[in-house]
Amino acid sequence: MTQRLFLPLVVAATVVFAVAPLLIAWAPYESTMGLVQKIFYFHMPSWAAMFVSALVCGVASAFFLFKGHATGDRIAAAAAELAVVFGLIGLVTGPLWARKAWGVWWQWDARLTMALVLWMIFISYLLLREYGGPGSEKLAAGVALFGMANVPFVYWSVNVWRTVHPTTNVVPTLVPGMRIALWWSLAGFLLLYTTTMMARVRLESQRASLDRLYRDLDD
Repeated sequence: MTQRLFLPLVVAATVVFAVAPLLIAWAPYESTMGLVQKIFYFHMPSWAAMFVSALVCGVASAFFLFKGHATGDRIAAAAAELAVVFGLIGLVTGPLWARKAWGVWWQWDARLTMALVLWMIFISYLLLREYGGPGSEKLAAGVALFGMANVPFVYWSVNVWRTVHPTTNVVPTLVPGMRIALWWSLAGFLLLYTTTMMARVRLESQRASLDRLYRDLDD
């Protein structure tokens, strides 16, 4: 079933990303920031995909930690890698936008700092799995749960603390042209996330099968 869905999802993601630049180009310019505001159509969807991946990693890690499901561990490992990738896109596009909007590349305010910490949590997850030695998968699962718990705090931080970052009520106030471009871009990023996640989980499953074959040969 998953394999049959993969190719249509790849085609859909390709079509969405091919059309996205046209919709972004047609979207109205923001009155104060002008052209640079169009980074928003990549910045916000990349963080949305990162949050989804962090939640997937946390839930899968919980299944592995409390139920011992090896599939959960494989899904968590794949999701952690994608959380780092999409988080990196957000961390790169954010300063590019901020330099024009705020006059600085970075501000150590609540949202930006917590977002950086969240990204570093999943970097720590991957490093722990790679170099932690025997039993590191369960320790990493605990780190993933901590990372998942931080997602709501990162999202709501702009509404709780005074910050230069816009609050979460920006999206509902967008004009129709901007809103269409944003939702289209968001759909594209989520489709990209879904397809890469499916491919990465399949790779982990094949790696696990290969490891079992090696163990059987050793026996």
